[in-house]
Amino acid sequence: MTHVYDQLHAACAAHGTRLFTVTVQDIALDVARRAYTSHPVEYPVSGTKPLTRDGWYDHCITGQQTFVANTTPEFAKYFFDHALITSLGLGSCINIPVIDGDSVLGTVNLLAEEHHFTAARLAAYEALVTQHHAALVAEMAKG
Repeated sequence: MTHVYDQLHAACAAHGTRLFTVTVQDIALDVARRAYTSHPVEYPVSGTKPLTRDGWYDHCITGQQTFVANTTPEFAKYFFDHALITSLGLGSCINIPVIDGDSVLGTVNLLAEEHHFTAARLAAYEALVTQHHAALVAEMAKG
C-alpha cells in the first residue's frame, strides 16, 4: 500500500500543486518537523523550524483554520524562506491543519503559482485532506 503522504501528494498534484510538504508539530521541542516533501533538495525531510507565535500560528494552529495566501506579500511576513519559494516560481500557498480532538498535529502545505488557490480549488484540497484524515492522524501521531 502506498504511504498516505504519497497518496495525498499525488492527489494534490493532480489539482495543480507544485510543491507539497507535510509538517508535524512537536510541542515539547516547540518546532515543526518536515515529515514529507516533494522537493527534498530545497525542503529536506530533516528540516525543522521554530513554532513562532505570529498571525499564521494564531490562524492555523490556535484557530485551526486553513491559512491561504495567494500572493507572495501575503505569506512573506510569516515565511522566512519566501525568497526560496518565489525562486521556485511559486507565489501562493495554503496550510491545512490536521486536527485530532482539540490539537493540531501538523499541517499539509501546498504551494503553486500566484492566485492558484481559488475557492473551488481550496474546497477540493480541503476535501482531499478530509478524505485522508484518519491515515494522516495515524501517521502524524507517530511523531
